[in-house]
Amino acid sequence: MHQSTSAILSVTDIFDTFTETQLQLVAALCETNTYQTGDILLRENDQSTDLYVIARGGVEVLMNPTFVSDAVTEGEMVVLTELRQGQVFGEVALVDQGMRSATIRVSQANTMLLRIARGRLMQLCDTYPELGYKLMKNLAADLAFKIRNTDLTIRQYQLMLSQSKIDAS
Repeated sequence: MHQSTSAILSVTDIFDTFTETQLQLVAALCETNTYQTGDILLRENDQSTDLYVIARGGVEVLMNPTFVSDAVTEGEMVVLTELRQGQVFGEVALVDQGMRSATIRVSQANTMLLRIARGRLMQLCDTYPELGYKLMKNLAADLAFKIRNTDLTIRQYQLMLSQSKIDAS
């Protein structure tokens, strides 16, 4: 069974509270592609501003730890998390047009993604301010949630490090 693009968007947090018409407007911007396990979609530090919605399957978010530590060997990527159907990536570059903060690798066969070009999405937001407001509000909530989770993860690692130092002494 094939879901419509607007139905896929409707279960994605950053399009929460969108009307059917608003979902159809965004769906018209989407380019659908299917990928296989191991495909690299984005590389850390690349310039790219597209937003991606996972319609089916999953991707891994990877980082190169040599950026923050020389205690690991070059090319050894660390998996930070795995994203699944209904989740998005590329939202930070959507906001700031900066470099990609992580590498994205497909983790499941036949992963289907919706790609939305930033320029076209911003033009849609300018044309339909209510849609733009909803998107930016939802995007801010999504990013705040991710920042809080990252903060919690960092605190857990700090606690583990401080406990291992106590145990070592």
